[in-house]
Amino acid sequence: MKHFRAYFLIFLSIGIAFIQCKYKGDKVPEKDIVKNPAKLEESTAEDIQHTLEYLKTHQGRLNDSVHINFINLLDSLYDARQYKPIWIRRDRTIPEGSSFVNLIQNSRLWGLFPNDYHYYMLSFIDRAFSLDTNAARNAALWARKDLLLTDAFFQMARDLKRGRIPYDSVTLRTDTLLRDSFYTSSLNEALLTGNVSQVLHNLEPNWKGYDSLKSYIGSFLDSANFAAYTYLPYPYIDSVSFFHLLQKRLVETGNLSDTVPPMDPARFRLAIINFQKKYEFKITGHISNSLIDKLNNTDQEKFKRIAVTLDRYKQLPDSLPSTYIWVNLPGYSLTVMNHDTVVFTSKVIVGGPVTRSPVLTSEISNFITMPQWTVPYSIIFKEMLPKIRDNVDFLAKQNLMVVNDEDSVVDPHTINWYKLSKTHFPYQLKQRQGDDNSLGVIKFNFRNKYSVYIHDTNVRWMFGKSYRAISHGCVRVKEWDKLANYLVRNDSTMTGELKIPPDTIKAYIARGEKHLFTGFHKIPLFIRYYTCEGKNGKIIFYDDIYDEDRNLIQTYFANKSAF
Repeated sequence: MKHFRAYFLIFLSIGIAFIQCKYKGDKVPEKDIVKNPAKLEESTAEDIQHTLEYLKTHQGRLNDSVHINFINLLDSLYDARQYKPIWIRRDRTIPEGSSFVNLIQNSRLWGLFPNDYHYYMLSFIDRAFSLDTNAARNAALWARKDLLLTDAFFQMARDLKRGRIPYDSVTLRTDTLLRDSFYTSSLNEALLTGNVSQVLHNLEPNWKGYDSLKSYIGSFLDSANFAAYTYLPYPYIDSVSFFHLLQKRLVETGNLSDTVPPMDPARFRLAIINFQKKYEFKITGHISNSLIDKLNNTDQEKFKRIAVTLDRYKQLPDSLPSTYIWVNLPGYSLTVMNHDTVVFTSKVIVGGPVTRSPVLTSEISNFITMPQWTVPYSIIFKEMLPKIRDNVDFLAKQNLMVVNDEDSVVDPHTINWYKLSKTHFPYQLKQRQGDDNSLGVIKFNFRNKYSVYIHDTNVRWMFGKSYRAISHGCVRVKEWDKLANYLVRNDSTMTGELKIPPDTIKAYIARGEKHLFTGFHKIPLFIRYYTCEGKNGKIIFYDDIYDEDRNLIQTYFANKSAF
């Protein structure tokens, strides 16, 4: 401990000398030692003013590693206070300040990154105060601590209220712009009540999903391994650079010796095969999206996925309707909620990575039994037309009929399929209704610009697969009967009599009859993308099927660390 203290004091003296050199020409506070503790607060105010003047002319950059984010707001706030410190009284940090530093240190429990709130610099200053009596009388350091704490409070308030990822097309919040009054009123409330943590907590979303995910972060951190691993950017641009990183990563997994020189393709193939065997991948010897995801799926990356998911909750409004349907694409699940209670859940099949299901907000307006599927032209040209040209009997095998513009069925053998193209295709392909129809026996409609819907399927065995991102964009629901019955459960006349008994739906299907059900109370529908959730005492992670999290992490959290 004595050696550590000696080394720290040497480092501190070098740091102060650096500060003196760097700020001397700019007239920024240097080593401002105050002998009389009663004068420390006054000197700190002067140093705060001079430091703010420097920051305004240097775009908020204090040094190479510290940037003040709210420089204009800080300047206005401290100017109104005659630059008196907010968190400092005489030669002490007030309890609210000490509490906030402790919150920053443990901010990972909130899905935050401590150094986003100047934790390294704040902890350095506090260690300096505890180990060096001169540092504890240095008004320049006290000024910096005060400014850093205020800036950190504003940044944390913003991150907890608004999140760190950009709002998107399905963001339902209306308070997208946080005004200066939001920050100052939050700060004033924290100082007035003396409870910084509670004031910040009140800014978080009031969602069960958010609370359950956040509540299990502690247990995740207790067992997490935040050792530094090589991250693999994929798809890659520079193959030489990528395979150099891949070799390093395979060394870290134990699939390669760290003495291996740059490898040839054959040795790479063998190493990849060994990795695929170890984690029960299909043995190919080639890299794939799922293999790279596995290599990148370290605890550090998992924590970033937690951060992304918590931020997605911050894009929801303060409350949702009392009854609604929630589809989580990566979780392959549909949940019906009524007054904050789960009515039922169902497995779903969603769009594949190329034909992804969209995130959207809508409401189910009607449903139809024994539907007929009209094949979208995108599927016709991408998948079916080449197969039809190869063998026209493909249509019969898929239970498809060809219909012309007059809605008349045309014999497919009379058509020259080689003359048809995207610019000339005067037909529709329709699948005859029935249990072998791709839509199954029921289809739920909701307004959207993507021409997708929720429906049954004729390949129900696929609900047993763990990876279910395989549709063309629509959402296939396993418990379609429960969903249909729930939609009409309260659909009554003015006298309160049930209009559509559930057995009626079964009867139409049993008779193979097409029937459109309308007039029931429309239920809001939310299709969203959340790759983790708190469940059964732990955090469950789902596949990032559309690379949404990966893209956000690489853009906004790439250089952030959870420790």
